[in-house]
Amino acid sequence: MEATPAPRSGPPASTRLDSYVDRYAARTAGMTASEIRALFAVASRPEVVSLAGGMPNISGLPLDVVGRAVAGVVADHGAEALQYGSGQGHPRLREQICEVMRLEGIDGHPDDVVVTVGSQQAVDLVTRVFCDPGDVVLCEAPSYVGALGVFKSFQCDVVHVEMDADGLVPAALRAAIASVRAAGRRIKFLYTIPNFHNPAGVTLSAARRAEVLEICRAEDVLVLEDNPYGLLGFDAEPMRALRADETEGVVYLGSFSKTFSPGMRVGWALAPHAVREKLVLAQESATLCAPSFSQFAVSAYLSEHDWQGQIKQMREMYRERRDAMIAALHDFLPPSCSWNVPHGGFFVWLTLPPGIDAKAMLPRAVTARVAYVPGTAFYADGFGSSCLRLSFCYPTPERIREGVRRLAGVLEAEMELRATFGATAPGVAAGPRSGYDGPSTDLS
Repeated sequence: MEATPAPRSGPPASTRLDSYVDRYAARTAGMTASEIRALFAVASRPEVVSLAGGMPNISGLPLDVVGRAVAGVVADHGAEALQYGSGQGHPRLREQICEVMRLEGIDGHPDDVVVTVGSQQAVDLVTRVFCDPGDVVLCEAPSYVGALGVFKSFQCDVVHVEMDADGLVPAALRAAIASVRAAGRRIKFLYTIPNFHNPAGVTLSAARRAEVLEICRAEDVLVLEDNPYGLLGFDAEPMRALRADETEGVVYLGSFSKTFSPGMRVGWALAPHAVREKLVLAQESATLCAPSFSQFAVSAYLSEHDWQGQIKQMREMYRERRDAMIAALHDFLPPSCSWNVPHGGFFVWLTLPPGIDAKAMLPRAVTARVAYVPGTAFYADGFGSSCLRLSFCYPTPERIREGVRRLAGVLEAEMELRATFGATAPGVAAGPRSGYDGPSTDLS
């Protein structure tokens, strides 16, 4: 009598991925891993200098103060902090958020604040409330990869609007609106990062802020103002927010991820009253409520610590790192490269010599133990191949300099390949691309 074969572990041989793919909703076609996420496994290796991710540097955070604040939350408010909370957010934290926004000229009311799981969820909720498949969202060119992922997952069509060294170009905004409407399509909102832009590092000038608001008022276009870096300027006081001058036509998004702790995952949306109601309903549908414990912890930190003094220290730390990166770029990169000099935030936008493809070059950069994000990650239409984003927020100045030195070596090798083999060389672009590949840069 033959022995009965042992049961096989794992899925049956007949299981096919296709059997699940065929059942997915159409919107999942827009759910793809970003180029930044794909880099994480490699960039986290200690031997690799990561100039890729925009991780805040929390090394200067007073962990003893944070620890006491968290312990106090458990001791004094544990029963409430460890329970479900309001879909709109903890009332005391919403009051404190309004105090934070006053630094940028915003006179908000706690009743119009919705606490979210970071500002990333706020982008998701606003898109969920406003957008149907096929609707148009206007975005700067380039734009934040996380927002582009949200818009794509909701089957929106992104139309990019040109930027330059002073931010969004008003004439390009007018032209984009006219073009979309001439095609009979609906614009749901303009998504903009006016301060220390991610990824471009530029800031919308004061004169252009007024003009962009006037265009959007006249054309009845809602503005989604995403402002996680607004308090992290290096050379001046925070600029006046768009929301400070337009209460009904702007939804403002903020976050404690850059000025306190990304691990707390606490952000917010300040919205016109009717929009706020829908955001609360969307929040309750998605998560019931933002994490209560995180909200209590952030509130305690704001109450018990000199958080404005802490932000000042962060600004000085990031300024030092920005200076280290700009100095290294000047010292190591060829004159055919160009870059902006950001006045705050985390990022430098680098334009490569003609014909060099940042995405094709990335594997060789990783082999040389340096990582960056190719510019194509920040476009919905495939442009940006000649650009890349460098992040200076996390590495030490010494590591930044070493990373740029390694990048320069990779770039030199790519340029030699192109000089030897021309456009057919592996890792170089096949030829110039049409379209807009990023903001103009300033070497001063």
